[in-house]
Amino acid sequence: MRYVTIKDIANVLGISKSTVSRALSADSWNVSEETIRKVVETAEKMGYRKNEMAVNLRNRRAKTIGIVVPEAVTSFYLQFTATVQRILQPYGYRIILTLSDEDFLTERSNFEIFDSYRVDGILISSCHHRANLEFYNGFIRRCIPMVFFDRTVADLECSSVRSDDYHSAFFLVEHLIYKGYRRILHLAGPDYIRNTAERLRAYRDVLKKHGIDYRPELVIPAGVDEKDGAEAMNRILDSGVDCNAVFCFTELQALGAKKVLQERNIAIPADMAIACMSGTKLATLVHPGITAVEQPLDRMAEETVRLLLAKIENPMAPSENVVLPANMVIRSSTEK
Repeated sequence: MRYVTIKDIANVLGISKSTVSRALSADSWNVSEETIRKVVETAEKMGYRKNEMAVNLRNRRAKTIGIVVPEAVTSFYLQFTATVQRILQPYGYRIILTLSDEDFLTERSNFEIFDSYRVDGILISSCHHRANLEFYNGFIRRCIPMVFFDRTVADLECSSVRSDDYHSAFFLVEHLIYKGYRRILHLAGPDYIRNTAERLRAYRDVLKKHGIDYRPELVIPAGVDEKDGAEAMNRILDSGVDCNAVFCFTELQALGAKKVLQERNIAIPADMAIACMSGTKLATLVHPGITAVEQPLDRMAEETVRLLLAKIENPMAPSENVVLPANMVIRSSTEK
């Protein structure tokens, strides 16, 4: 199968390629209406489609945006990406979606793919806020537009969009305290994710506000996924550490912890409450439903695209760091 070209249309009509090209473009002021009509009708009959790649090459634009996300298990990043794609389509942009799988070397490889495709801009939720810092800076120095979202990176001259991790975590833990839970276990995230420190700081501050002693043995580094949550919960229960609530870094952690509690016949929330950050629809699909902080995904996508398009149009546009409020959804896992 061969694609129909401007030359094919010109041969059928017996006119020049440049006339056909002008008739099919906005640059048709010196082409008669009759010629334009014939060219358009012939193009439609022959099934002609504009070669966007050639147009983009002439304009020095790929009309392509690269996106890097750390995981695709939850609906969080899938919903974010779908919203980004919907917003970008009217502008003629396509997306290349890549997965770092929580590996900074894979993330670096994804950037190299974007470089080879000459993408117009990059959206990234970082899997490691330190390992690729110089790599990011290399792209920034080359004036390749880049915006971080959700998992952002400090100390970069680059725009970012994230939710208010500190206050969201503070109010989530405070909700547990108001419900009567004072021995609160925190399944923390990895120290290479910037959000981890903010959520831990909120945990410590809210305990202090309510006169509850901070106990280091109740803070357990627990990765990010379901397996990590299950392993951490098993370790805590086997160690005999006294706790009656779990504050989880991610929803997947919470699902793993919840599974272990139910396997051990520990009642939720009567014996142990569970609450988590980064909630999605998964928190509603289990019983009991999990109290969670849910990020404003659509708003995050809108702001991220706005900042990226601004940088594409004007590489010298100032960087912005947008912080969005999140929403706590109370469910059965914390309601005695």
